[in-house]
Amino acid sequence: MNFLIIGCGYVGRRAAESWLRWGHHVSALTRSAQNAAQLSEMGISPYVGDVLDPASLAALPAADVMLYAVGFDRTAGPTQRDIYVHGLDNVLNHAADRAERLIYLSSTSVYGQTDGTWVDESSPCRPARPNGQVCLEAETLLLQHEGAAARESRNILRLAGIYGPDRLLARVEALRSGEPLKGNPDAFLNLIYVDDIVRSIDACLERGGKDTLYLVCDDRPITRLEYYSELAKLSGAAAPRFVPGDTARHSLESLNKRCRNTRLRSELQVELAYPTITTGLPAALGLTSRDESP
Repeated sequence: MNFLIIGCGYVGRRAAESWLRWGHHVSALTRSAQNAAQLSEMGISPYVGDVLDPASLAALPAADVMLYAVGFDRTAGPTQRDIYVHGLDNVLNHAADRAERLIYLSSTSVYGQTDGTWVDESSPCRPARPNGQVCLEAETLLLQHEGAAARESRNILRLAGIYGPDRLLARVEALRSGEPLKGNPDAFLNLIYVDDIVRSIDACLERGGKDTLYLVCDDRPITRLEYYSELAKLSGAAAPRFVPGDTARHSLESLNKRCRNTRLRSELQVELAYPTITTGLPAALGLTSRDESP
């Protein structure tokens, strides 16, 4: 099969590595020649361009599957809305018709619940924060698009907080330095290990329904206190300290909700390698071996 990745970053590269191991051909759009060289060394066919520059999308190849995994780089200049909404619109209008399948990576930030309630794919999306509002706008754009891409199979994967190798260094250093943490320690976090995102993408390709969305998270939401306490213990840091303050305000800031992965488990039949942080955090910190199986 031929895969085309738009946004070959932390998740996209791991998806590419998995597909390459299976003997598939992988192409990717990247904004810099330096990244293009790195991708080429991995065996990925790079195309230098930018989702904000429609002309640069003209050279993208046809593919069986397009994975849209564009992340937001705060240092790059454009706003999150520029990247997520205008960039997606450009790809839908100038490149999406070259792929038979399109998988779009979104975020559970589209949910605005703040009371610790459970949410799933049927829960209302009323995001209170700008990043969630932008993500929901992008999802709506994708599903309402009436161009050639609308005739193809599209899926949205709403990802919980991503963690894995090389993703925890700043958090660990903050804990080791004794830096106090902001926010409500009793608010829930929803997480997913990066390798399990790749498993979910592959399962979606095999069993996902047309124009269906899936919430991608692990089996057990945890409180921020539990998460940072476990991270501190594994990294040899002191127990975390939280800044006291207005619990209601901090609860809002941390989008206190619990995500349910029932559809992921039952419909896509995903077997998570890291169903909780009990196994996931040690693997992310290099204390155990990563599960490299697809």
